[in-house]
Amino acid sequence: MILRKLALFSCLLFTVLTGYQPANAQKGQRLLKNHPGVVSYTYRKDFAKDMPGTLDLVKKNGFTDIEFSNLFGQTAQDIRKWIDERGIKCSSFGVSYEDLTTKTDQVAKNAKTLGAKFVRVAGFPHSKTGLTLDEAKQGISEFNRVGKILKDQYGLTLIYHNHGFEFQPYEKGTLFDYIVQQTNPRYVSLEMDILWVFFPGQDPVALLKKYGNRFKAMHVKDLKKGVEGNLSGGTNPENDVALGTGQINIPAVLKAAKRSAIEHYYIEDESSNVETQVPQSVQYLLGLKE
Repeated sequence: MILRKLALFSCLLFTVLTGYQPANAQKGQRLLKNHPGVVSYTYRKDFAKDMPGTLDLVKKNGFTDIEFSNLFGQTAQDIRKWIDERGIKCSSFGVSYEDLTTKTDQVAKNAKTLGAKFVRVAGFPHSKTGLTLDEAKQGISEFNRVGKILKDQYGLTLIYHNHGFEFQPYEKGTLFDYIVQQTNPRYVSLEMDILWVFFPGQDPVALLKKYGNRFKAMHVKDLKKGVEGNLSGGTNPENDVALGTGQINIPAVLKAAKRSAIEHYYIEDESSNVETQVPQSVQYLLGLKE
């Protein structure tokens, strides 16, 4: 017993004198102030079959903030009723580019009914061989036009969600840089999908430092180790892995995000393993400290 106490005292003395901390020791405040939100696409198969039951699962996993990817065949009124009953808030409403540009008023009305602040679109028409400058210009024009309608007439903010193909080289940067620089910051903001920044070879931390005031939301995802990226904007959904087990330095990204204008962090997992991976990702995020 005496020897054990001496050993413990020696370890404590060593720690105090050297400042040594075990590799997995973490200090300070949590990196995420609040519980993360979730993207409905994570549970897309379940939502399509049973919306109320899936919302129960969402709440069971601790989520009270959701970004709906679509209405899954339901009305915005019914969804609002179901989420209100469960104490869940819809902060962002994701729509297709076609609906955004041709059914703007209906999109806005649905977003308002859901209680969303943001209308999100992920991608826009582009060539399979790679985004061209003319295609980028067309997307920019529509984003500025629609973003003005959403802001001025409905008090909503359009956020563009990157999807990987926008990082074609252009001048001294990329076409993503061009999109950010040519869209009106009053009417068009950004949502960073960190997997779709990392996959085409970009650095999420550097991008947050460069355009931190434009990013309002984030999809927190991780990419399976060993998977090589490209500019296609697509990869096998099974390459989405539990946060902290893949290639992306999640703590570094979140530290940079804290200095940006990001208001909402959504877990998105496109794999077939969400039942096990999502709780694991939540636990990982809530355990991260500065």
